[in-house]
Amino acid sequence: MNGRKRHILVETLGLLLTVVVHRANIQDRDGAKLVFRKMKKWLPRLKLIWADGGYAGKLIAWTQRICTWNLEIVKRSDDMKGFKVLPKRWIVERTFGWFNRYRRLSKDFEYHTKTSETLIYIAMTHIMVRRLSQK
Repeated sequence: MNGRKRHILVETLGLLLTVVVHRANIQDRDGAKLVFRKMKKWLPRLKLIWADGGYAGKLIAWTQRICTWNLEIVKRSDDMKGFKVLPKRWIVERTFGWFNRYRRLSKDFEYHTKTSETLIYIAMTHIMVRRLSQK
């Protein structure tokens, strides 16, 4: 299926808190609002969210006003040249990398967005169970 975006909210270890899959014609900031609305009742003690530059703008004030969370944008400095791993931002990218190991998630073949979301939850459950069984 073409034209989908996945927005995830992860904790500092990269473990999934929630996911929203939607059509690609929705702007990233609006997709983040879908994630934040979904998690507002489940994370009442959350204080800070790190996000990349695609989520800057009016979303910062919206997040503070509606969810009472601080949204901090992780940006690369203007004098930085070439590739550089940005602190905190690599956590989400690493989680997406874990999902790409699952054939069903490497491409979005699903017709319904809820099916895609469910498969992401199943993949994260598998990742967590595998980690627990290694200890």
